[in-house]
Amino acid sequence: MPKNILDRRLSRTLTKQHKIAIAGVSALGAAAIAFSAVPSSAETVTTGSPATTAQVAAATQVQDVRGSLTGQLAGQTVKLDDIAARKKAADQAVARQQAQVRQQAETKRKAAADAAARKAAQERAAKETASRSAQRPTMQMVAAKTYSNNLDGWIRQALDIMHSKGIPGSYDGLHRNIMRESSGNPRAINDWDVNAVNGIPSKGLLQVIPPTFTAYHVSGTSWNIYDPVANITAAANYAADKYGSIDHVNSAY
Repeated sequence: MPKNILDRRLSRTLTKQHKIAIAGVSALGAAAIAFSAVPSSAETVTTGSPATTAQVAAATQVQDVRGSLTGQLAGQTVKLDDIAARKKAADQAVARQQAQVRQQAETKRKAAADAAARKAAQERAAKETASRSAQRPTMQMVAAKTYSNNLDGWIRQALDIMHSKGIPGSYDGLHRNIMRESSGNPRAINDWDVNAVNGIPSKGLLQVIPPTFTAYHVSGTSWNIYDPVANITAAANYAADKYGSIDHVNSAY
């Protein structure tokens, strides 16, 4: 059989599995040996006579066949290994890409979940703030009332305190009694009447003796008997107890 025909058959055989190719090599070797009636090594003959030219050619042809098959098998093995390596690399690349896709999807999911949680927290905080605002009573800022530091201011401040404590009296009743008792002098003191003789002189705008001032002192005012507002409120409190109101007093009381 011509060598080129054998090579074409062997080339078709290499497309199959290695085991089939190796079996084909063995079969071809055996056929060549049988045809030439010489050993595969071509070193000796069975009859002991020198090898003929045909026998040497046949042995050489077998060796060429084996060498060609071995080289082709080695080349196919390298190709298969290269294909396997390429496939492995492609599989790894696909695996990495899939892992990246999963990681990106997970990152997006977490970001969306965090955003939703923040939005929910902000909405709850806004509702709680609105609820507290609705429950908080409306407070109106009222400017502190001021009074002039004179007789008019003292009487008006004393009247506001008296009204908050339920003590009766009017501006006219207070002003009238103050002018009769002290002429509007908060430092006035009586040093000649019976109270003065007894060591407890009347003092202040409405000429109150110390025991009466202490007994009828109005909380929230000064404990100084000469303080105009404290003196007025204590005297009005005493008059309300004894006469019903400072308005009913028209003389010494």
